[in-house]
Amino acid sequence: MADSQRIYCNGKHKLSGDHLKNGVNKINGISKTLRNGTTNGSLYKRPFMESFEEAPMYVAVFTYIGFGVVTLFGYLRDFMRAWGLEKCHMAAEREEQKDFVPLYQDFENFYTRNLYMRVRDNWNRPICSVPGPEFDLMERLTDDYNWTYRHTGRVIKNVINMGSYNYLGFAENDVSSLDTVMNMVTKYGVGVCSSRQEMGNLDKHKELEELVSQFVGVESAMVFGMGFATNSMNIPALVGKDCLILSDELNHTSLVLGARLSGATIRVFKHNNMKNLEKLLRDAVVHGQPRTHRTWKKILILVEGIYSMEGSIVRLPEVVYLKKKYKAYLYLDEAHSIGAVGPTGRGVVEYFGINPSEVDVLMGTFTKSFGAIGGYIAGKKDLVDFLRTHSHSAVYATSMSPPVTEQIIRVMKCIMGLDGTMTGLQRVRQLAENTRYFRKRLRELGFITYGNEDSPVIPVLLYMPGKVGAFARHMLEKKIGVVVVGFPATPITEARARFCISAAHTKKMLDTVLDALDEMGEFLQLKYSRHSKSSRVVHIDQPNYEIDD
Repeated sequence: MADSQRIYCNGKHKLSGDHLKNGVNKINGISKTLRNGTTNGSLYKRPFMESFEEAPMYVAVFTYIGFGVVTLFGYLRDFMRAWGLEKCHMAAEREEQKDFVPLYQDFENFYTRNLYMRVRDNWNRPICSVPGPEFDLMERLTDDYNWTYRHTGRVIKNVINMGSYNYLGFAENDVSSLDTVMNMVTKYGVGVCSSRQEMGNLDKHKELEELVSQFVGVESAMVFGMGFATNSMNIPALVGKDCLILSDELNHTSLVLGARLSGATIRVFKHNNMKNLEKLLRDAVVHGQPRTHRTWKKILILVEGIYSMEGSIVRLPEVVYLKKKYKAYLYLDEAHSIGAVGPTGRGVVEYFGINPSEVDVLMGTFTKSFGAIGGYIAGKKDLVDFLRTHSHSAVYATSMSPPVTEQIIRVMKCIMGLDGTMTGLQRVRQLAENTRYFRKRLRELGFITYGNEDSPVIPVLLYMPGKVGAFARHMLEKKIGVVVVGFPATPITEARARFCISAAHTKKMLDTVLDALDEMGEFLQLKYSRHSKSSRVVHIDQPNYEIDD
C-alpha cells in the first residue's frame, strides 16, 4: 500500500503551476514527489517515483543559526590563536619564508579549521578487512581535538557497512569464487607497467571489452584503469572549442572536470529539470555561439544514471527525446547505475527499456557493482576507435591490472549468467528487494529521504551541523558504519547521512540498522517528515510534465 502523500499521475504530463526547480511537484506545501504516467503514448514504460520532501521551516532556521554560531566562535578562536591565547595546531609558513608569496591564505582554511576539524573523526577511518556487508575498523583516538590521531591497536569487528558502493556484494573474499583472479596474478603478475598502445595491451583486456559491449548491448567498448579518468580524460577528446556542453547541476566532479578541461562552453541546467534543459537546447540552436552566432559544432548533454548524493535517477526517456529533437549528443555516466538497476542489472538504459544505440556515449565504472576499479566507454565502433588514439587516458595511462581485469570478467559473466548459475541475477533482484524494503521502513519511521524508489543510494536528511557528527559517532557505537555528508559537498541546509544498500545485506542486518535509526531519530530529533503514516491510497489528479512536440 502507498503512503497517503504519494502522487498518482493521470498520464497527461503537463507542467503544473506547482512544478518545482527539481522537476517535481509540491503538494500542500509539504512534499515534492513525482510519478510519471504509464499510459499509452507516454515516454515512460514503467512507474517513476521520486521524493524530495522539504523540511519544516524551523529546521532551516536552526540550521542557519548553527552555522552562524560556529562561524562566530571560529573568528573568536582565530583571534585567540593569533595572540597566543590558544594553541595553534594548523600548518603554518616557516619564518624564513614569510617574504615569499604564501602558498595558501588563512581565510581559505577557515571552514576546515573551525567546523570540519570538530567532526573530522567521522571520516577517513582506517578499515582493515574486506569492505563487504560487515567490516573491521582500526580504533583510533585523538588527544588534540581531531588534529592528530593515535591507533590503540584494537580492532572494532563486524561493523555493519552501510557506506560502501558494494551494490551486488562482489567485494568479497570467497576463495572458491576468486580462483580465476588468483590464477591471473600467477600468470600475468599484479601490474602491467605500460600503456595499452605500448606493451600493456593484453588478451584479457580485449576479452573484457568484448564482454562489456555485449553486456551493455552496443557495437564496441574500451576499458580504462581509473573510473575518474574515464570521464575527465575522455570528455576533452570528444568536445572542444566552439562546442557546447549542457551539464546537470548535480553531476559528479569527474564530469565537471572533464567539461572544464575540454575548453568547450559549459551551461548548467537544473537537476533533472527537462523544461530547463529544453530551454537551453532551444536557445543554443536558435542563437548559436555568443557574439558570432555561428552554429555550435557539437552540443553534448552530460547526465548521470543515479546521482550519488541525491539518490535520484535521470529522466532518461525525456533526455533522449530532447537529444533527438535538437540533434544533440548524449553522454550518460552509469557509474552508480550499471549493475545496480534494471531487471538484469544493465543500468538505467534497461531500467527505462531504451535501446542502448539511442545513447551516443555510454560510460560506466567497475568500482561499484563489480567490486573492482576502472571504467569503460561504450558505443559505436567509430567512437571507440577514435578514443583509442585521442584519449589521454588511453594513450598515456598504465593499462588495467590483469587480476582486476579478471575480477570484472568473473563478475560480469556471473551477472549475465554465462558462468552457468543464476547467482548474478539473484543478487540484482535481492538488491532491488533490499532497496525497496529499506526505503519503505525509513518513511514509516518518519525520516526525510531523497531519491527514486528504486535507487540503492538513500540519503537521510540530518540538516543541522551539530547533529551530523553526533549521528555518525552514535551509530558507530552501535557497530554501524555510515557516511555523513555536509556543506560544501551538499547545500548548506541539507546535510545528510548517505546509506548505500547491498545485495549482501541480510534482512537481519537491515533491521538492526533500522532499529538503531529509530532510536537515533528519537534521541537526536531527526524524524522531520510530515507524511502521514496511514496506508490509505489517495489518487491525486494532478498532471506532471510532458515535452511539447
